[in-house]
Amino acid sequence: MERLILLGASGSIGSQTIDIILKHPRKFFLRGFSVGKRVNVIHDILKKFKEVSFVVVKEEKDYLELKKQYPNIRFGYGDQGLIDLINEVDCDLVVNALVGFVGFIPTITAIKAHKDVALANKESLVVGGEIVNKLLKENNVNLYPIDSEHVALAKCLHGNKKVKRLILTASGGSFRDLSRDELTNVTVEDALKHPSWNMGKKITIDCATMMNKGFEIIEAYHLFHYPLAQIDVLLHDESHIHSLVEFVDGSYLADIGPADMRVPIAYALYRKKRTKNTFSSLPLEDFGTFHFRKFTYERYPCVYYAREALQKGLTFPTVLNAANEEAVYAFLDKKIAFLDIEKIIKTVLDKHVPNNHLSVEEIVKADKWARLEAQKIIKGDKK
Repeated sequence: MERLILLGASGSIGSQTIDIILKHPRKFFLRGFSVGKRVNVIHDILKKFKEVSFVVVKEEKDYLELKKQYPNIRFGYGDQGLIDLINEVDCDLVVNALVGFVGFIPTITAIKAHKDVALANKESLVVGGEIVNKLLKENNVNLYPIDSEHVALAKCLHGNKKVKRLILTASGGSFRDLSRDELTNVTVEDALKHPSWNMGKKITIDCATMMNKGFEIIEAYHLFHYPLAQIDVLLHDESHIHSLVEFVDGSYLADIGPADMRVPIAYALYRKKRTKNTFSSLPLEDFGTFHFRKFTYERYPCVYYAREALQKGLTFPTVLNAANEEAVYAFLDKKIAFLDIEKIIKTVLDKHVPNNHLSVEEIVKADKWARLEAQKIIKGDKK
């Protein structure tokens, strides 16, 4: 039996992880979990998983109320609650499905606690890939990616060498059929209509700007250790090919399947082993035609900013992520226009002067600085 901690149980990845745990009760059981503000889901999760001993929420007021309702369960709140959950609950695998920079320290905490990690939190590798890899070696811990693209690459690379390119496929997001000029007045509601996947709001906007693909390039670099020049992006409308590898002899190996995140989640939970898919299927006769289009930085400049930040290194990827988070949430709150997202990111990156060494402390400091700079721009502060 695999004892699990699930961070971000109320989100898209978290709820689908719960689906898998429920389908495989002899393989997994849930020891602890966290949610953000959606505390209403806690009651249902606790009914389904009697072995849960520790729950973390975001707000102190919810923590105080839940302590009264469930006196036999330990509760925590905020960032410290996440750290306590990881350090104090015995488990075999920490599933990090948190969204945003908030997931970085929990990943570091889990590794230092000698606990394997199944990682959906892109930001952990984006801002701290070098540190994460160093700690994985020092603590003899395994990390299993959950992103469909990286699971696909892991499958295609398994036992194969002589690689020419890693190719991350991209749907192109909600506005893939619009020109740059047509993006000027797009709405939040339009941006949230992803053509293939059902995801949370933040990641859906990242798909529309394609910043998510920039993040995935950085993740692939840290996960698979290929030079940046060997990591490319290809537009693929149907989202059935989750990624592919081109080999030196000109042949390709692709991972093809339904657009269902429970497939890569299960692969990560089973530690890079396949298990029977009881959720969805995509018969070959139903595939239809596959369409591919060339990816360009002119259309999706956020991906260029991500590659540039990775090349510069140090805390540039942290600044990239922080500026993006602030800009995306400002767009969702209708404070800025869609194209302002990329402008804010570039402006903050251009202002950044990093220290000459990388540490968790420097990453946290750079994150705070970049958020303040982005907020100034959002508020129209000229200082």
